[in-house]
Amino acid sequence: MTEVLKYFVVAIWNDCACLFQGSIHVHLPKSKQNYIFAVYFVIHLLKKKTIPVVEICYLFHLIIKMVRLSFIRLTQSVVAEVSSSASTVDAALKRLPPLPSPKDLLRLYKIRAQRHLSQNFLLDNRLTNKIITMTGNIKDCYVCEVGPGPGNITRNILQNGAKHVIVIEKDRRFLPALELLADASGGRMKIILGDIMDLNLENILPVNLSCEWSLYPPPLYIVGNLPFNISTPLIIKWLKHCSTYTGPFVHGRTQLTLTFQKEVGDRMIACAGSNARCRLSIISQYLCHVQNLFTIPGRAFFPKPEVDIAVVKFTPRIRPLISQPFPIVQKVITTIFEHRQKFCRYGIRNLFPENRPELAEEMISKSKINPEARSFELEMEEFNALCNVYYDICQNNKDILEYNYKIDKKKYLMNVCQNVDSSQQNANKDVQ
Repeated sequence: MTEVLKYFVVAIWNDCACLFQGSIHVHLPKSKQNYIFAVYFVIHLLKKKTIPVVEICYLFHLIIKMVRLSFIRLTQSVVAEVSSSASTVDAALKRLPPLPSPKDLLRLYKIRAQRHLSQNFLLDNRLTNKIITMTGNIKDCYVCEVGPGPGNITRNILQNGAKHVIVIEKDRRFLPALELLADASGGRMKIILGDIMDLNLENILPVNLSCEWSLYPPPLYIVGNLPFNISTPLIIKWLKHCSTYTGPFVHGRTQLTLTFQKEVGDRMIACAGSNARCRLSIISQYLCHVQNLFTIPGRAFFPKPEVDIAVVKFTPRIRPLISQPFPIVQKVITTIFEHRQKFCRYGIRNLFPENRPELAEEMISKSKINPEARSFELEMEEFNALCNVYYDICQNNKDILEYNYKIDKKKYLMNVCQNVDSSQQNANKDVQ
């Protein structure tokens, strides 16, 4: 309680630490801003069964601030300005009223980043706004945000004129901050509490946004400052959906703007011959146009991660660069890249049983690739040829598609161990 009171005493007497810093600059007198927010905040409190002491203190702080900053303004031009500039007021009211900054909300609700959830908060308003502006023109569009946290990116989405925003958050500690933002958004924001890895976006996204795949992308964007521990599994899951036109892509070529560790972002855009080229490079690029928009230094996050962050945009291609189904592509690419420093012929051999070496030679000859090239040196056209030939071989040999050299090798080792154990037992019996 002492810390809370100390915080509000400092906030009252220090305008530079005003809780409205970083909020939207509505073109109204300061007293009018405070008045509008006071109404929203009271409505927010009345919706709750129990009102936290922190929020009551904040409301008192707001009232004192209104009197201290705006006594003269309240008695002068407010009425004239509102009556003569109705259009300006209407435009301002469509925006968010002044709100506590995300940093202050974290302090108000005593929220700390959870390491096991890989949480890192981006609190710099310039950077969050840059993410949204480089995503595209989201005005009058639907936006789905994954992992909003205290709502720092969400504010910029609403601020840039999104028609409706759906936020998906796993950590219920952020609900009070998000509810405050939703109340102030005028019905433009919906909160879904859940794990994005388990949710089916087909049931969440609006059904009236569909566009032909061969035409322009739908008025729908997905953005998110993703936790490190789910970023790669999530994008692979979504890329699989992209290949089957399901999930986020059920309405068309939905564009994604997501954050990754810089090293992962570099891999996604790596070209042939680059040491960063890997399985993720091929899977990303054959399905999407991938852009590394910009890099955010780690010091911009709280708590500070040990790596920099890449903001990556995915725009699905009209025609994938590899024509085969996703399971075929994933199996071929994964197997070949497991021996990235060896000649690609070694990876190709692992696609087939040891007693069928002629199939590996057939795949190499028909695809017309250099068998002494390394996996990261192959072009996308060469991977397309490999997948086409492998698909044809699987059509003629149904058992090949189910073959997994790792499982086969494991069974072989188990059989060897069993044979060794049985021979030792027989030797012991002979000795006895």
